[in-house]
Amino acid sequence: MPLPPASMLRVIKIVHTVAWAALVAVIFAIPVMAWLNRLTPVVVLTAIMLAEVAVLLVNGWRCPLTLLAARYTDDRRANFDIYLPLWLAANNKRIFGSIFAAGVVFSIWRLAR
Repeated sequence: MPLPPASMLRVIKIVHTVAWAALVAVIFAIPVMAWLNRLTPVVVLTAIMLAEVAVLLVNGWRCPLTLLAARYTDDRRANFDIYLPLWLAANNKRIFGSIFAAGVVFSIWRLAR
């Protein structure tokens, strides 16, 4: 028996939040691994983030979980599909994209030394 829409939305929001947290951990791990001169983890973590960027590009800069969550609600606030504060959900790509870019630049600088 399928879950009711409100329950499905809750499950999607939980999965989306856990995935978001894992990707944020990846973003922050990149410069840490560079600081520790660990090239292989930097490359792997950067590849994970670039794969995420590719997924977003293919989906019009929207997470596929956002598209799935939209089936279960008419709410379209920036955080309708994830358990984040509204301000963070609204600025998520800008904030963490900048941190990712800075981490990659730092990693290149650090590992090139």
